[in-house]
Amino acid sequence: MSETIAPAAPTVAAPPSNLQIYSTLTRTKEPFVTIEPGKVRMYVCGVTVYDDAHIGHGMSAIIFDVIRRYLTHRGYEVNFARNFTDIDDKIIDRANREGISSDELTNRLIAEWNDEIAQLNIIPATVTPRATTEIPEIIRMITGLIAKGHAYESNGDVYFRVRTFEDYGKLSHRNIDELVSGSRIEVSEVKDDPLDFALWKAAKPGEPMWESPWSWGRPGWHIECSAMCTHHLGGVVDIHGGGSDLIFPHHENEIAQSEAFLGEEPYARYWLHNGMLRLNGEKMSKSLGNVVWLKDILKRDLATAFRVMVLQSHYRQPVTFSEEALTAAENGLDRLRAALSAIPAGADRDADLDARVESSVTDFHVAMDDDFDTAGALAAIFELARAINRVAATGISGASVTDAQATLQTLLDVLGIDLSTTTQHTDAAPFIDLLIDIRKDLRAARQFALSDAIRDRLADLGVTLEDTATGTIWKTS
Repeated sequence: MSETIAPAAPTVAAPPSNLQIYSTLTRTKEPFVTIEPGKVRMYVCGVTVYDDAHIGHGMSAIIFDVIRRYLTHRGYEVNFARNFTDIDDKIIDRANREGISSDELTNRLIAEWNDEIAQLNIIPATVTPRATTEIPEIIRMITGLIAKGHAYESNGDVYFRVRTFEDYGKLSHRNIDELVSGSRIEVSEVKDDPLDFALWKAAKPGEPMWESPWSWGRPGWHIECSAMCTHHLGGVVDIHGGGSDLIFPHHENEIAQSEAFLGEEPYARYWLHNGMLRLNGEKMSKSLGNVVWLKDILKRDLATAFRVMVLQSHYRQPVTFSEEALTAAENGLDRLRAALSAIPAGADRDADLDARVESSVTDFHVAMDDDFDTAGALAAIFELARAINRVAATGISGASVTDAQATLQTLLDVLGIDLSTTTQHTDAAPFIDLLIDIRKDLRAARQFALSDAIRDRLADLGVTLEDTATGTIWKTS
């Protein structure tokens, strides 16, 4: 196995940005225009630390890490906040079962989470506020909402008066008159309206509590993010993100209380929501008992393969997790490593490879500018890698190979794909890619018998070819 060459990162000449982002609020793609020129305020709802993180948490972290990386690549200064919910019923119950304090539990799980996302090559957030450290800000916001008539105290609890916010339901596109008490709406005799939601909860015996003007108690879930976003990002943000399961009621309630408190809208210019992770055709859920823990993927040294698997789907679409998908991602990493590991030989240039470098850079940015289409961006990367492997196998055009490798490394960095943490499984990747190119030429010349012979011979050697809309991919058995 040859050593990986670490080419100097080039200045990739990206085309002018035409970034379009799909916003859940408007259900359309919109040109990306920031509040402050050249700066992005970005808030993403983080984990509730009552249990180990699963791969769905990891998937969401990867998605918003790549969005942040691309914005930085495009020249924006990104102020990125991701919170921890470190107080709620599940945390209290888990801590009581273990016979420890809620702080002991959450401190342990936050430390584990930070270690896990570091292994996933997630860039640390600019700020990572915790709900329990934001109590003064939470109380300040609740006090303001009461003063404006949007909230009321009842037996030590405080509730947001939903019907005072005329646009309630605009994110989830629900009509307030059609919303009725149900499984996702807390019903209480102390509320004026079943739709009203808790901002502050009077403490029960044995619970963690903080002093407030209304009672010793703790904050409700929704107010935490509004207070943290307002405190650390100035209230109104460019991007607010999270999983699609948070659209209602969490993000809907965030909008209501934040815009009611701030007296301005929108609370966020763009609402981005990632799709859910599916396992064996079903939504992954602890209640279904089909959870895959993130730490188990990391123990198998599959962090980079998992990232590639996630990025092969558009972030708004569900991601289907399977061992087959992970294996295919690992095989893709082999091709990328082979392209970067190839030792350039000769001083000639290859016009086709030089052209491929230019077109791959363009294709990459066109895809990412289209609502962060990572699948299209990866297709451009793999096309470039295949071209490098093809030319490197000839041992002639070393100058073009060196430049192409440097560009490939830069594009990989934008997506956070760190090949230094992966293990190459085959040295045959450049030659397989060369055969794929030959097969493509044979098919274009309608020499199907010879092209089929290449496919069948590779299959005999344990290499399966699959023709897709974006080109031919291969995997080993």
